[in-house]
Amino acid sequence: MQYMVHMRLANAGRPTTFEDGLTFIEQFILPTLELCKQLQTDHKILAGGPVSGAVALILIVNAESVQELDDLLTGLPVWPRMETEVTPLTTFDGRAMSLRPRLDRLKAHVKDARH
Repeated sequence: MQYMVHMRLANAGRPTTFEDGLTFIEQFILPTLELCKQLQTDHKILAGGPVSGAVALILIVNAESVQELDDLLTGLPVWPRMETEVTPLTTFDGRAMSLRPRLDRLKAHVKDARH
């Protein structure tokens, strides 16, 4: 299953001193970017990346389960400092399949209304 993940730096996670900023980049940001590159190579991150001009990530993640997704996200070094939103995605074929019965009912209703 695929998920759209939007992670953005929480206000409480912002560095407040130059030393905090240095630690934040060295211990959280750069290791997260390296891990995301590896996850992309492993086809766990299918698309997305860092958001320009923000401390944020938008990712399309491929995971077999919600637990796998949770493990992946919580394994990112920057995760404790981020606010995270996850949107499960369906497939184009899956959506078409779920609409076909509704389309059939609507066609039947229109046909009955004409008679």
